[in-house]
Amino acid sequence: MGSLEETYEALRTFQILGLEKVSKSSLATCPLVVEILGSSSSTTKDVFHALRLNSILRCQIDAKTIKGIVSKLQSVAKSADSLLDLYYSVGSLLHIKNQGFDVSLSDASGVFDSIKALSQSDGRWRYDSSSAESSTYAAGIALETLAGVVSLADPEVDQSRIGVVKKDILKLFDSVKGYDDGVIYFEEKHVDTNEYKGPLATTASVVRGITTFVKVDSGKLTIPGDKMLGLAKFFLSLGIPGSNTDLFDQIDSLSCLENKRVAVPLILSLPSTVLSLTSRDQLKVEVTTVFGSPAPPLTVNLVEAIGPDSRNSPTLENQVLHFDQENNIHYLDIQPLKLDVGKYALAFEISLQDSDLVNSYATGGRTKASVFLTGTVKIDKAEIAIVNSDFGSSEATQKLDLSRDNTLSLSANHLQKLRLSFQLSTPLCQSFKPHQVFLKLRHETKLEHIFILEHSSKQFKIVLDFLGLVEKFYYLSGKYDIELTVGDVAMENSFLRALGHVELDLPEAPEKAAQPPRQPVDPLSRYGPKQEISHIFRSPDKRPPVELSYAFLFLTLLPFIGYLIGLARLGINLKGFPSSALPATFAVLFHSGIAAILVLYALFWLKFNLFTTLKVLGFLGTFVVFVGHRTLSHLASSSSKLKSS
Repeated sequence: MGSLEETYEALRTFQILGLEKVSKSSLATCPLVVEILGSSSSTTKDVFHALRLNSILRCQIDAKTIKGIVSKLQSVAKSADSLLDLYYSVGSLLHIKNQGFDVSLSDASGVFDSIKALSQSDGRWRYDSSSAESSTYAAGIALETLAGVVSLADPEVDQSRIGVVKKDILKLFDSVKGYDDGVIYFEEKHVDTNEYKGPLATTASVVRGITTFVKVDSGKLTIPGDKMLGLAKFFLSLGIPGSNTDLFDQIDSLSCLENKRVAVPLILSLPSTVLSLTSRDQLKVEVTTVFGSPAPPLTVNLVEAIGPDSRNSPTLENQVLHFDQENNIHYLDIQPLKLDVGKYALAFEISLQDSDLVNSYATGGRTKASVFLTGTVKIDKAEIAIVNSDFGSSEATQKLDLSRDNTLSLSANHLQKLRLSFQLSTPLCQSFKPHQVFLKLRHETKLEHIFILEHSSKQFKIVLDFLGLVEKFYYLSGKYDIELTVGDVAMENSFLRALGHVELDLPEAPEKAAQPPRQPVDPLSRYGPKQEISHIFRSPDKRPPVELSYAFLFLTLLPFIGYLIGLARLGINLKGFPSSALPATFAVLFHSGIAAILVLYALFWLKFNLFTTLKVLGFLGTFVVFVGHRTLSHLASSSSKLKSS
């Protein structure tokens, strides 16, 4: 959990957006709120933030504590000469009153005059009487404080004082900043770095101050609708701010702008700003409040459409957009408007159908929006030919179909030229000049040359003089593939077409001619498939007959068979095996070691190499020598005892 101010901003943001986060936060925050309100050492600022947070959490505060706080705050409000002290004390008293306690400000007119004394002629306010600079951010704080004084006043504040403040508000709009698209915002002049606020915080402070003040004013504050709409556009154009405080300022300000005591801005937006003339799209317009609520009954007119060529822009006479009540969308068919491809600046006028709504909503006069119209461009009179330079004559001119790839096969020498031409026109038969029109020649060595086509008299044309290009082509004769690229964002049929190839016969390169650059190697090529490696093994050696192999195996087994026969003839038995536990253990280990060595020999034959076998054999040999020595010592000792007895 952060500070009380940060906690309030977070909970207030959730509250405006309709998210339920209050119940979980109250468990951890209420004890801190109660502690601050019950402490006599708490500052006015801490009390203000605690009470403001309690307006959301509704913690249990006993009446005795509230009574002590009210007495302290009233004393501060009467004696304070700082705008912030007045803001915290008056704001705290107002929060206490809004929570159901009987609170009033007896000397409200005096407090009102104390705050008003800090105002400047340009609508800004100073933080205290010793401040040399006025602040726009402070103006918002002052207006909130004055609204609190009026709400707490007993008796009521004189209406003449309120009228003076309303004039100050209108003066404040004289210093507003803005952009060409109608967005406006408030910005600080040069003030102390500790008090400087950015445009978002400054504009939010002014909006909160104005909308709070008009709630307590019995009259009507008339602010031009385009100003309120410009402020709403400023907050909506920010996207999602990077800090929690900025997000709170944005959401809270948009919520304040929905106060009908001023004028609720109606936001006109286009769900789609790219329309296709080919698919007969409809121009759709959505009008909502800043939080997306449906707008009241209204009419939307398209009054102006300025295209890429203002001379060809259509003349519009209040084209009324049809209203789809089910989807809350105004729409207009663009086909009858005879609009061509390109970018258009459209101007809309919103008129409210009920005169009572005019004072409650701000439409901002004309609202401009940009729309991009796309369509299919016609391609006509596409031709290609090889021209003889000497006489200007040409071989047979060949027609091209640029709607698909071509497979032309041309040939030329360095004394000839290549000529290519075609025409482009829009759906309304106007000459069309796309963003990209270039011809590419690619040699069989992957060396590429790009040429831009010139546009004149509604025609694109290029003539390649091969005599003047021999150095550019590095005197490389051979096959050149031809590609034509035509592209534009408004052109739905942009293309890259293969036209075929031309076989060039260029002269030999002189000795000092420049060499063609080395083509870059694709770094990803090493990860591709490699050339298959073909390998033929030598023919296997001739092996002996199978019968000879079996005979050799039998001869190998003969010594083992003889060993077994010898054991049978000698009458081997286990009568001499030790019977005591320790000697018997050594005897078993000795025979196991012998068996392990035999297994090692087998593994050497089947799997192990010589070095591995020798390492293991060294360990097993040492082990067998040790246990064998102990076993043989026991047998020798037993034999000597038997002889002596």
